[in-house]
Amino acid sequence: MSFFPGKDPQPGDSFACDAIETLIVPGARDIGGFEVRRALPSSRRRLVGPFIFFDRMGPAILRAGQGVDVRPHPHIGLATVTYLFDGAIRHRDSLGTEMVIRPGDVNLMTAGRGIVHSERSPEETRVSPLSMSGLQTWLALPDGDEEIAPLFENTAGQDLPEISAEGVSSRIVIGELYGARSPVKTRSETLYVDFRLDAGATAQIPADQEERAIYVLEGDIDISGDVFPSDRLLVFRPGDEIVVKSERGAHFMLFGGASIGSKRYIWWNFVSSSRERIEQAKQEWRSGRFDIVPGDEEEFIPLPEN
Repeated sequence: MSFFPGKDPQPGDSFACDAIETLIVPGARDIGGFEVRRALPSSRRRLVGPFIFFDRMGPAILRAGQGVDVRPHPHIGLATVTYLFDGAIRHRDSLGTEMVIRPGDVNLMTAGRGIVHSERSPEETRVSPLSMSGLQTWLALPDGDEEIAPLFENTAGQDLPEISAEGVSSRIVIGELYGARSPVKTRSETLYVDFRLDAGATAQIPADQEERAIYVLEGDIDISGDVFPSDRLLVFRPGDEIVVKSERGAHFMLFGGASIGSKRYIWWNFVSSSRERIEQAKQEWRSGRFDIVPGDEEEFIPLPEN
């Protein structure tokens, strides 16, 4: 859903917990009954580890006959991660990939020097109302990997490790936590974990990653006495172990990893350490030099004017 024109995030209220470095309230935009909240990038925080883009999609109910229709569009210099809680999306790309993304699966599309893809609701799901909820994030590729060959990889949800104990369930989407490692491979050190807390449960977030953040999906969480509702992004100070509690239960994503270590520019669907490379990508899309998407050749998203 990378094309959605989400509003810029806003800074949050003040807070007492000194382990929280930044609080961001994502801007929301309704796209024909489908709400998208954009938490990154923000004027207060551009990246958390390699994560340079963070969109919360839904939750929403799409009426019968409706669906998500993201026309073919290009990417460079990044890897997209699509992770659904409800619904289904058919992914097609210029490598010839066609894959229906299901809840719990991980779609990792590495754009590298350039890829084009589309994302649409499968036709068979449009005959009745469809619940849609998920996340799409981008990982900035590290220096030396920005121009690698594009690649698409899908990992089934059943192959992701899950740990459950004392009312806390965690699914390791990317990276390693509590001694369990996801089979999903990324180009830099990355952490992405799906947490669910039962009422009254407590989760320990270790300090072994350089950069970490939490996005609250449902419920309220308590950190050192400060309570945060859903749709809040909390960026933590390095080096502190975090204790997350929830009186009534909560669902959140933990994400982060090693700092990219160098500046990244982002314009539309392009990410690069070079402004000139982004200008080149603009001209290539404008002049039709990107590859087409087999099975979805009739439409495309034009280059934005601004």
